[in-house]
Amino acid sequence: MTQTTVKLTFEQYLEYDDGTDNRYELCDGELILMPPESGENIWIALWLRDELVQLIDRRLVFPTNCCELQVIGKTQNRFPDLVVIREEHLEPTKKRQTITLNMAPPQLVVEVVSPYRNQRDNNYQRDYVEKRQQYEQRGIPEYWIIDPQAKVVIVLLLVNGQYQATEFTGNQRIVSRTFPELKLTAEQVLEAG
Repeated sequence: MTQTTVKLTFEQYLEYDDGTDNRYELCDGELILMPPESGENIWIALWLRDELVQLIDRRLVFPTNCCELQVIGKTQNRFPDLVVIREEHLEPTKKRQTITLNMAPPQLVVEVVSPYRNQRDNNYQRDYVEKRQQYEQRGIPEYWIIDPQAKVVIVLLLVNGQYQATEFTGNQRIVSRTFPELKLTAEQVLEAG
């Protein structure tokens, strides 16, 4: 006897509660349990949050798995390492911190790449390829990829619907269109973990 898995819609996923504190990504209608983040990823995201809240309202900056984004693709939601939402998101996300497709995209999304063996590795592919495509399609104006292994911070800016990437290393000051007053170097961000 074969057992078929029930495929969930995104709306059903939003209502799903298994009585645990587990977090899931919805991938092709199936729930995929998310593993815990690495300590380095968490510390970088928290450190960057502390830097950003000096520039904007702290209620708009969510670190590590605190804010969920609905995206288009095989995987239909993401929990970025850091999200800067918009003022208009505060009211509709009071009950559940999910930015859905019918809302404006967040201002900034940051992913800290988990350790990987090579560029074919799942961790590398997820942040550099899959999420990049999904965030671009979602219209997120600025996406940072922080890669402690490669010692680089990549800032992707949405220009005419496509991301243009700039890499920052060492003591190069990171240039952010969303936060032009930010005065951080790649080294400062990477050493935060």
